[in-house]
Amino acid sequence: MFSLMTPLPPDPVLSITTKFNADPRTQKFDLGVGVYRDETGHTPIPAAVKQAERDILAAQTTKTYISPAGNPAFNDAVSKLVLGESLDTARTFAVQTPGGTGAIKNLLDLAFQVMPDAVVWLSAPTWPNHGPIAAAAGLITASYPYYDVRTGTLLFDEMMSALAQVPAGDIVVLHGCCHNPSGADLSLDQWAEVAALLEKRGAIPLIDIAYLGLGDGLDEDAKGLRLIATRCEEVMIAASCSKNFGLYRDRVGAAIVKTASAELKQVGFDNAAYISRSAFSMPPDIGASVVARVLETEALRASWIEELDTMRRRINDLRGLLTDELRQQTNSERFDFLAGQKGMFSLLGTSPAQAATLERDHGVYLPASGRINIAGLNTKAIAPVATAIAAVCR
Repeated sequence: MFSLMTPLPPDPVLSITTKFNADPRTQKFDLGVGVYRDETGHTPIPAAVKQAERDILAAQTTKTYISPAGNPAFNDAVSKLVLGESLDTARTFAVQTPGGTGAIKNLLDLAFQVMPDAVVWLSAPTWPNHGPIAAAAGLITASYPYYDVRTGTLLFDEMMSALAQVPAGDIVVLHGCCHNPSGADLSLDQWAEVAALLEKRGAIPLIDIAYLGLGDGLDEDAKGLRLIATRCEEVMIAASCSKNFGLYRDRVGAAIVKTASAELKQVGFDNAAYISRSAFSMPPDIGASVVARVLETEALRASWIEELDTMRRRINDLRGLLTDELRQQTNSERFDFLAGQKGMFSLLGTSPAQAATLERDHGVYLPASGRINIAGLNTKAIAPVATAIAAVCR
């Protein structure tokens, strides 16, 4: 059987860390894999998460199964966190999934069951895993214009023109905040235009929100998503707790769905839970239990929000510092777009050859796409990284 398989190329992002770790140079910078790092290069666990985990483990008396849909308290708490006052409990359900990736897979598998001919529309560019997940679900993908890498600008008019042609029943994937890989987010007015257009077309939005709280704040980052949830009849949301709760390896996510009517809520929930049952039987529990406890305990929630705010401010500060240093090093405004973007990522606009040169000559590791993880920097790295980028892009 395995002799019939085609060898696969290394993952373009995950392979970067392997090469970085093998590099003997003392001055090197891993700006590839999307994890938050503090000033020391450590990926911290929020104090509230650690405390909640200790409390849960101390009180735990069994590790028996819960259900394929996962932890009900987690599902409720994350739905409220994401949707806020726009949450329609009569028409909305959620199932716990292994990370946000698992949520996207669950939702697209759910869509394929009833709409096998639906096309999944992805922003150009988008997270590289969106396409393979859609393909694994059996769905065809298409793209709509979103971001001009050359100029560092959002292509909103072109995006709207493309979405105006999307047939009813097709799925439009939107990044809820902190667009990956561009860092370029829609304004609230633009979100309102998108919501009105999708409602008119009868397209089904699938909102991938993996970085809630790391752009402008918890509620601010969810405003566009909530507009969509209010306007559109059916909505799918893939929520991740990896970045904002620091629960990367615990794989905590939720597939959240707003159905067209209260009568369809139960049948949707049953089918989503069945997909989970056939894929992995039961989702992992501890991370979801931790998130539920943090969100339901006033003191822990306040502590978590404080740390999340600190993370967000640090990322924004690093953006400003890098922008200033690049302006000085290049004597131009070429990279000024970085300062106005949100979240962990931005696209430098470098070519694959320039990315290879940055790695080979300067120890600056990033994907061939030129996506840079701002949160992988620290203040000491700003000057040498900016000098390297300026030298390669001159």
